[in-house]
Amino acid sequence: MKADAIKLDGKAAGSVDLDDAIFGLEPRADILHRVVRWQRNNAQAGTHKVKTRSEVKYSTKKIYRQKGTGGARHGARSAPIFRGGGVYKGPTVRSHGHDLTKKFRKLGLRHALSAKVAAGELVVLDAADLKDAKTSALAKQVANLGWKRALVIDGAEVNANFAQAASNLNGLDVLPSMGANVYDILKSDTLVLTKAGVEALEARLK
Repeated sequence: MKADAIKLDGKAAGSVDLDDAIFGLEPRADILHRVVRWQRNNAQAGTHKVKTRSEVKYSTKKIYRQKGTGGARHGARSAPIFRGGGVYKGPTVRSHGHDLTKKFRKLGLRHALSAKVAAGELVVLDAADLKDAKTSALAKQVANLGWKRALVIDGAEVNANFAQAASNLNGLDVLPSMGANVYDILKSDTLVLTKAGVEALEARLK
């Protein structure tokens, strides 16, 4: 399929051929959900922790005699049923990550790109280059283009001036082609691919 390309000032910059096997699929929510879940689970710290009855600070003295009180038998105030006692089967430090094959991850990225094309939220940019790292100049261009929450994916390397100017702009993220991922693509309102980014992604996903 063909897609029109533009420059940062909004002027036309020819057109680009997009591979139908990458940008022309029928998006499947189940595939996208699995890949996003894999990403978010791997990003989760898993540092939640509570103290068990062996870890709370309490005396180990038997709180009252074994028989004759009419109450249940207890050996320590650290039992889970007492206030301040240890927690029974609470969360422990662990990894929430799980495996997902490379083949499936690539498939998810193809469906994410196709979803943006289907929704009309894909913009092809001639090049993400700036002569000077001026945030104010880039902010005006972004405002004129109407990008609210945009993700710019460039080629193997991102232009240093563009990355520096974009780093101060809220709602504008910049990634090299190898950093492209399903979660960030779906989270953006506008996906902006440079011509170099399109070539790099097609080479990566074939």
